[in-house]
Amino acid sequence: MINIAVLGVSGRMGRCLVRAIRESEDLSLSGALASPESGSLGHDAGEVAQAGPVAIEVTSDRGRALANAAIAIDFTLPEATADNLAAVASRQIPIVIGTTGLDAERHALIRRVSEKLPVLVAPNMSLAVNLFFSLVGSAAAALPADYDIEIVDAHHRHKADAPSGTALRLGEIAAGARDTTLGNVGVYGRAGRATARSPGAIGFSSVRAGDIIGEHHVLFAGSGETLELVHRATDRMTFAYGALAAARWLRGRQPGLYGMSDVLGV
Repeated sequence: MINIAVLGVSGRMGRCLVRAIRESEDLSLSGALASPESGSLGHDAGEVAQAGPVAIEVTSDRGRALANAAIAIDFTLPEATADNLAAVASRQIPIVIGTTGLDAERHALIRRVSEKLPVLVAPNMSLAVNLFFSLVGSAAAALPADYDIEIVDAHHRHKADAPSGTALRLGEIAAGARDTTLGNVGVYGRAGRATARSPGAIGFSSVRAGDIIGEHHVLFAGSGETLELVHRATDRMTFAYGALAAARWLRGRQPGLYGMSDVLGV
């Protein structure tokens, strides 16, 4: 049995992870972390997830949450990343990070920590989305550069970051396939712009509405034809199952920075 500590247990993904762990035959919830302001503190993590009691109390104490963990899974907020990494590094606990909205400074910190322990980072834990990444890269490399690329992501009204981490990763992959960087060609919204589209630009649009779980569209528009690649998530549990697959894969790995492409072998 592999002991899992869930960091961010009171959030949407944290609750899904508790339910997914409870369903599994080889994983056990050993710790549940929430912010000091969370109303879930002191409650049974299974009850918080509406999955039935699991005899693990939600705590804001990282040491207590990680005490018996073999792997940690982090779905918190960017502001908590540094403290979470410090806690797992001091205990040499591998970590799967699904937190989105991470800036360059936090990515640099993750890279430093990964020199000492296994770290897997993915903006989207869905297995199909990570195959989608590969398809977008292949299309961007194969189609001529005069095919314009537009990326649209749609999520629920409470999602804080835009574009989504998945949308940005799609843009990075498409840009890399065209031998450039997203920093050079990314365009984020066009309100008030009177100029024509720049050659090679990769445009982004974000929808935040209702309870949309997650949709990503990548449009390749040429003269006389359009190719659209689409991924739609209809159940948030798919991300939880992917995160658990990542946790299983990460156990026993050498220190390093990994992604879901490593888990899938693509």
